[in-house]
Amino acid sequence: MIRVMILEDDPMVRDINSKFICKINGFQLCAEAGNLKDGMELLIKHKPDLLLLDVFFPKGTGLEFLKWIRKEEIKCDAILITAESALEAIQEAFRYGAVDYLVKPFTFQRFKEALNQYRSRYDKFSGITTASQQTIDEYILIKQEISKEEEDIVKGLNYHTYSQIWDYIIENKKEPFTAEELSENIGMARVTVRRYLEHMLKEGKLELELEYGKIGRPCHKYKRVLNF
Repeated sequence: MIRVMILEDDPMVRDINSKFICKINGFQLCAEAGNLKDGMELLIKHKPDLLLLDVFFPKGTGLEFLKWIRKEEIKCDAILITAESALEAIQEAFRYGAVDYLVKPFTFQRFKEALNQYRSRYDKFSGITTASQQTIDEYILIKQEISKEEEDIVKGLNYHTYSQIWDYIIENKKEPFTAEELSENIGMARVTVRRYLEHMLKEGKLELELEYGKIGRPCHKYKRVLNF
């Protein structure tokens, strides 16, 4: 069982993440903290395998906390879960050993994939003292997948979120559709859905239709281009 600690100053986000953890097999929540001082004490006390770490705190940052972990040579991996999407922060997080970086808001599916990917690597190295070239190569492959996610974050779009929206559009027979309808059906924020739809428009995968009513602005409806 992989023991997880959450370090997040927002009680609502802590509660959501803790419930997410309970839904994923192989993980157990061992501690929660809302500030960096308590986080240091609980990390030393509970010795978690994995830390879910926010960046923004009233006093200090999660990146400073991550540096402290490395300086103290504490054996704990970290996944950053934050609203911070600046390239410099992302690069610094990976530089200090973060195994993944999730930008809020994110879906449960993306959260689950991050933890399952971590578990695959964790299980691969459990109980061994030396590693074969094949094992190392498999570890590198996981790191390459993480780098792909980093690239997606830099662009402001997440590959898995994009795929989730596009897969639904392909499977959905009802056309045309609005961002509001899509948002409601897949359980994702409307502003997030609209951002991905606009990107798909630029790619030429979607067409935009304006439906004019008697009052107010025209309704934006999207339709998939048939050759995609």
